[in-house]
Amino acid sequence: MTEFYNRTREKARRRHLRRNLTPAEKRLWFRLRDHQLGGLKFRRQYSVGPYVIDFYCVEKKLAVEVDGDSHFGGGSEERDELRDRFLRDFGIRVLRFTNVDVYKRVESVLEHIFDVADGVRDE
Repeated sequence: MTEFYNRTREKARRRHLRRNLTPAEKRLWFRLRDHQLGGLKFRRQYSVGPYVIDFYCVEKKLAVEVDGDSHFGGGSEERDELRDRFLRDFGIRVLRFTNVDVYKRVESVLEHIFDVADGVRDE
């Protein structure tokens, strides 16, 4: 299974990303870590194929992405769509939030994540 999930050759990249979380990612991770959200276990900087997911709940096959300015413009939307399609092909649901969402509405973001994980809400 390591040919697609958390491949060894991506380990240094994942470690670098974990050590250099953006402020918005740090804020959300502080609330997701240690099973704080409904007992769900999230991993940060988890890789699937060539992509590294910001936060991933293995049990629910749920990816959570926090998008900063680099995700808007310059072809980023198309790259994100390709990435999301790749993940969906593995049966992974993808939720995307902006930095602004995390900064201004973190409780709503957490509620949405939990509702999708619990099957109450669609992506």
